[in-house]
Amino acid sequence: MNIERLLDGYRRFRATNFRAARELYERLAADGQSPRALIVTCCDSRVDPAMITDSGPGELFVIRNVANVVPPFTPDGKHHGTSAALEFGVMGLGIGDIIVLGHAQCGGVNALLRGEHAHASTVDFVGTWMALAADARERVIENAPADADRQLLLEYEVVKLSLDNLRSFPWIRERIDDGRVRLHGWHFGIAAGELTTLDADTGEFRLLV
Repeated sequence: MNIERLLDGYRRFRATNFRAARELYERLAADGQSPRALIVTCCDSRVDPAMITDSGPGELFVIRNVANVVPPFTPDGKHHGTSAALEFGVMGLGIGDIIVLGHAQCGGVNALLRGEHAHASTVDFVGTWMALAADARERVIENAPADADRQLLLEYEVVKLSLDNLRSFPWIRERIDDGRVRLHGWHFGIAAGELTTLDADTGEFRLLV
């Protein structure tokens, strides 16, 4: 029945949104994409960057993975989905704004915080992936006050770590230095629909009003 609901949604899309924006889709097909921003975010189904930013087709280049982790630059010939997408977005499409979008109640971050797997069945890949953010966990464990919301603090720290890792890519670093690329850290509160943004000067997240 879930698939039927999706197919019904597709039929509504064809009858309404697609019909209203048909010229836009035809232009995107003919001219290719020129996204305004690249967003690295979590694959959590509750976080939709296009909905949060009220963006339309062709405006966002979205990279989704567990807990919006950007790995460090590691050109070792192995499989690197996030890094490959970054390379295409920055080098191939020339995108100038890169956003790391974390979110509240992130399961991957919670598993990292507890030192456990996100679910009992996720033993092959998730733990190794989240180990990329081990340094962020250590910072929170060592520095957070006893009464602090460590889950939230670690969500923030994972965004910061991912921004640091973005700077390890030489072709991103070069573009940051000459002004062609700008980095942004965001965090979305699911329950309240609130967006906080990282202040580059203070290193603190502040509510976007």
